[in-house]
Amino acid sequence: MKNTGIVLIVLGAIMMIYTGFNYVTTEKIVDIGPIEINHEKNNPVTWSPLVGGVLFLGGIFFLVKNSKK
Repeated sequence: MKNTGIVLIVLGAIMMIYTGFNYVTTEKIVDIGPIEINHEKNNPVTWSPLVGGVLFLGGIFFLVKNSKK
């Protein structure tokens, strides 16, 4: 339980600081013999900082619960 709490605290803090990331995919638009046209597309992945806050508080809860035993 203690390790889970620490992981949740770290993950929650990271998610509050970084609220998302992008990854790039390449899509083939035209492929006619030797001619090929590609398009790079950005795909954003975002989340609310509140999700990080909930994970952070959950980690603190696990640490407090574990220390009372």
